[in-house]
This record gives sequence, C-alpha cells and structure tokens, in this order.
Amino acid sequence: MNIEEISFQIILNGGNARSLAAEAINYAKAGEFDIAEQKIEEANEAMIIAHRFQTDLIQGEARGEKVEIRLILVHAQDHLMNAMTVIDLAKEIIELYKKTSELELRKS
Repeated sequence: MNIEEISFQIILNGGNARSLAAEAINYAKAGEFDIAEQKIEEANEAMIIAHRFQTDLIQGEARGEKVEIRLILVHAQDHLMNAMTVIDLAKEIIELYKKTSELELRKS
C-alpha cells in the first residue's frame, strides 16, 4: 500500500470511530446505555484498524524504510488523534449520563 492509501485508511477508520463515539453519546443521552456501550465498542474496533495502519508506518520507519510525510498523512494523524479524544470524552459523558439517570431513579 502506498502512503495515500494508508492515509485514507487511517482517515476512514478514524472518522468512523469518531462518528460512532458521537452516536454513543446520543444513545446515552436518550437513556439507551446498552446501545451506547455497543457503539463505544464499535468505535474502539475502528480505532484498532486505524491504529494498525499507523503502527505499520512507524514500524517500517523503525526498520529504516523511508516514510514520505505528505499533507494527507498529517491530515490522517489529525483524524486519528481527534477520534481518540472523542472516544475518551464519550466514555466520560456516558458515565455522567448513567449517574444522572441513577440519581433521577432514586428520587422517584
């Protein structure tokens, strides 16, 4: 695979992971915690795929292979890091919604 194809795989899977994490937040907001957790798992799976492509590049460079740094690769890295951040925040937001839901049930 060339650098553009690898970059697009990172963008695709990172973007999917980010979207799934956003969906998870929406499900948690609606009280659908099981579905929210499922979406987080799907997001994690997409991240694993994206991260594999990134790891392959890093390992290749460690073996002495020249990695051409292109703007598309920088963009891909941005997508990956953004997805990681959104997933981490989504997990926290889901937990907050769960706690809020539990408190509301106790008040009832």
